[in-house]
Amino acid sequence: MVAVVRRQLGIRAVGHAGTLDPFATGLLVVLTGRATRLARFIESARKAYQAVIEFGRATDTEDSTGRVTAERVPEVWPDRDRLDAALAALTGVIHQRPPAYSAKHVAGVRSYALARAGRAVELPEVAVTVHRLEVTGWDAPRLTIEAEVGKGTYLRSLARDLGEAVGLPAHCAALRRTAIGPFAVSDAMAPTLVTPESVRPAAAMVAHLHQQSVDVAAVRELGFGRRVPRVGDGDGPAALVAAGDGRLVAVAEATEDGWWQPIVVLEPAA
Repeated sequence: MVAVVRRQLGIRAVGHAGTLDPFATGLLVVLTGRATRLARFIESARKAYQAVIEFGRATDTEDSTGRVTAERVPEVWPDRDRLDAALAALTGVIHQRPPAYSAKHVAGVRSYALARAGRAVELPEVAVTVHRLEVTGWDAPRLTIEAEVGKGTYLRSLARDLGEAVGLPAHCAALRRTAIGPFAVSDAMAPTLVTPESVRPAAAMVAHLHQQSVDVAAVRELGFGRRVPRVGDGDGPAALVAAGDGRLVAVAEATEDGWWQPIVVLEPAA
């Protein structure tokens, strides 16, 4: 994806925000130029998915590409009430164990690399936020859901945990990311269609953050990495945009004494 966009635009500075599992499809936000430094603010935004969870089989990767590790077909599949109750218990701030086949680091090595080498990997649980889980279809053994989740949440792990909640092995059979923050897959384009004219302004990348307009004097101060006065009660991170044309100048954190301290500067002083 990144390589294709580089060729299309003829530039080297291209990156992406929020990786997708190899078996998944959907939205990937690609950044160019100085905007590549904004990736962390997009990765922290709420994400939306469509997922298919298949009951009756568990795999070592917790998705459809892995080796089957457990298999059981019940006499009676769970009914909707039981599934809804299990999904409700997995909503909110929960503790989730990431998949062994993930990009998490274990002693400096990617977890998936250790798993592929046959080394047992048991990652510690982490607190994640699941904003919404909604059933859109149930045709046993496959459950289709829509999910909105916070940073670091694995839908593969949700599938595994949902299976455990109803007493069945389970895995994520299909996954499609439909949104990241203000970006929707319905507005996306194929990388081979990208042109300089289709690249959105940097300010659009952080439209979900608190925003404050800054004047010419403040733009200069930010260019030197200096803090500027904070207006209102907004906390950070915040997008500081130039008054008049709305271009993104910097992303800043709030200080306790009423200033914005830049953490990413898009227009460094010459």
